[in-house]
Amino acid sequence: MFKLYSHLLFIALLISLCSRLVNADELRVVQIYEQDDLIKWINNNQHLTRVVEDKCQLVQDIQARAEIVKTPAYQFLWGDMLAWGVCIERNAELGLYYMKEAAHQGLPAALEQLGRYYHKGTLVQVDIKRALEYLRESAAQGNLKAQFRLVDMFNQGLGSPLDYEYAYHWLHNAIIVDKKQHKRAQMALAKLAEKMPAKLVNKAKRPLIR
Repeated sequence: MFKLYSHLLFIALLISLCSRLVNADELRVVQIYEQDDLIKWINNNQHLTRVVEDKCQLVQDIQARAEIVKTPAYQFLWGDMLAWGVCIERNAELGLYYMKEAAHQGLPAALEQLGRYYHKGTLVQVDIKRALEYLRESAAQGNLKAQFRLVDMFNQGLGSPLDYEYAYHWLHNAIIVDKKQHKRAQMALAKLAEKMPAKLVNKAKRPLIR
């Protein structure tokens, strides 16, 4: 009888321990994101997915780094979370404010996204002038999405011919690994070249100054 009782007690303790381990795993503390990792996720459009995968545990930390520390990548992340209601109540106006704060600090992804929003009329009214301003600044910093959109917009007849040289220059010098994107860039540049004097095209092909 004593042996049976001891055996049952051991099993109960084992079950309790396993339960605690499972709960501890479910409630594991998620470490705040490293700046380089966060920027990589943003550039790959994985930042909101990562926040959800981490079960929204870092909302307060993200907010603090956006509002108090004013780190551009966290301002952008917080702005995107607010704009689309990810892990928090949606507030598009405040979300755009933080995106713009990140853009004002020169974050290429924020500049590109705002340029895209003003081009397409996402959350805001279409404003081609503003779109081009944001996209030019992002493209100049090497953001490939901005470079593509800028050239596409010029090929659609938007913007000023005075900017064709710079748009051609940035996309021509972009490092593009994906074959489909590489082909797309060739076609877009060829179309833009038709709008430019040959002398200007040759000038635009100059190497980037690092």
